[in-house]
Amino acid sequence: MAYSATPIFYDDVASLISFAVLILSLVVQAVALIHCVTQRGDGFQAIGTLPKGAWLAILAVCIILTLLGVGGGATGLFGLIGVAGPMGPSSGMGRRGVSN
Repeated sequence: MAYSATPIFYDDVASLISFAVLILSLVVQAVALIHCVTQRGDGFQAIGTLPKGAWLAILAVCIILTLLGVGGGATGLFGLIGVAGPMGPSSGMGRRGVSN
């Protein structure tokens, strides 16, 4: 009787939303990986962050693990690292005009 209040299409909507979040997560991770590939390697050292190779490895592994669904897929640990990692404070975003 508890199931009579839930709509019949609940599972379809939940699956569609999960798929949309997965696609969005993969797009953001792919853009971050392409951006990392196109940047010069000395720029990473100039702002005091991880080297370019480390960022490439982190982003590539996160994309692969998100595709495989390891750790919960797009909303799991690796999906969130792949999306939030490049946007973190250690990435150097927003530091262009700062001279130390």
